[in-house]
Amino acid sequence: MSSLQVRELPENIYSLLKRRAEAEHRSIAQEAIALLAKGLETSISPKVRRTKLLQKIAEESGLSGGTVSKLDPVELIRKDRER
Repeated sequence: MSSLQVRELPENIYSLLKRRAEAEHRSIAQEAIALLAKGLETSISPKVRRTKLLQKIAEESGLSGGTVSKLDPVELIRKDRER
């Protein structure tokens, strides 16, 4: 996972971030990530990311949504190992 260091962060922004983190029961780093994700209009939820990825796979492979959900991951892994 990548890291980010912010220099010369204004004190008022840091104070607001710290208060929000405390209110959300998160660390300052976790709150910063959540706010960046929201500001960039992206989701950090694994479930949402997984759903979007499955939709993208279905679109690119020409499969319908129902076909993708019927695929058995165990069978796919087994076939992949046999290659």
